[in-house]
Amino acid sequence: MVELPDFASSGLGQVVLVILLLSLAAALLFSTSMPSLVVVRQVNATFRPKYTPVAVFVGGTSGIGKAMTQAFGRYTEGKSDIIIVGRNKTAAENILSSLPCPPDGSYRRDFVQCDATRMKNVQVATADILGRCPRINFLILSTGILTLKGRDETEEGLDTKLAVHYYARWKFINDLLPSLTSASNAGEDAKVFSVLAAGKGGAINTDDLGLKKTFSLANAALQAPTYNDLMMEAFYDSHPDLTFTHGYPGAVRTGILENSDSKLLNIMNPVMNLLRPLTFSPEDSGEYMWHAVFNHTKGVFRTGSKGENLGKQRYFGGEEEKKRLWEHTVEATAVTS
Repeated sequence: MVELPDFASSGLGQVVLVILLLSLAAALLFSTSMPSLVVVRQVNATFRPKYTPVAVFVGGTSGIGKAMTQAFGRYTEGKSDIIIVGRNKTAAENILSSLPCPPDGSYRRDFVQCDATRMKNVQVATADILGRCPRINFLILSTGILTLKGRDETEEGLDTKLAVHYYARWKFINDLLPSLTSASNAGEDAKVFSVLAAGKGGAINTDDLGLKKTFSLANAALQAPTYNDLMMEAFYDSHPDLTFTHGYPGAVRTGILENSDSKLLNIMNPVMNLLRPLTFSPEDSGEYMWHAVFNHTKGVFRTGSKGENLGKQRYFGGEEEKKRLWEHTVEATAVTS
């Protein structure tokens, strides 16, 4: 097997990576039959709920999560309760303080500390959130990690990458269902949106869920999107009055390359800047992601980089895979005292 870091650090490897990025960006730029950003912004601006919306942003301190938080504050004119969940308290407080807020100070602006690589941390965070929010209208999950490390197992037995991209998201949804259901019962929006890679997954290995035996970067990259697809479907099966969407944001100029622990990925960051005309800013991507959120009601959906419905495009799995993944996840995310 070719060792990715050695290959990618070669001149040929870097050329291949650049070509892949260019191909992806070109596909995004020249895709047709999708709404323009101007139209998307106009539609998003019509969001005017008759209730005070409550939104929880897991991973809202940077990148797409930050952009979606800021857009939500703007579209609600500050008349909303917003909770950011993440590791960086300073970043969260800076974001929250920048949001529009009516002078009476009656709207919540909270930060909940959580390192989502550990399920025990997620459990503490969700208990805190439930205590603050008897109802939740929007749960946005956008935690991300980019590394060239192999399997990096936590003391809970989970690979760090899969913990961030799947297990923690499952646990946040599962634990916060009471507040989401309360919103739905009140006749309000109750929507969950996972920002990852809808339409970019592969067939899952039900004999090695969690990839303890067959881990590779490629396998992890292909399994996590399908795990998210099946996760959303399983939650919808038991909660058909809620809305569950798995979205793919496309090539977005976030700081994830710059902040990676891989020097190779660090040096690829300037390449993304060179591709600026062919990629999305976090702010523009956030608009498209909100378009996907606002545009879907009561159901389970997979959406693309401009909020378009992907249907079953590159969909993998079925009832048996969904059942086995659910059983595995319940066990894998259990926290022992």
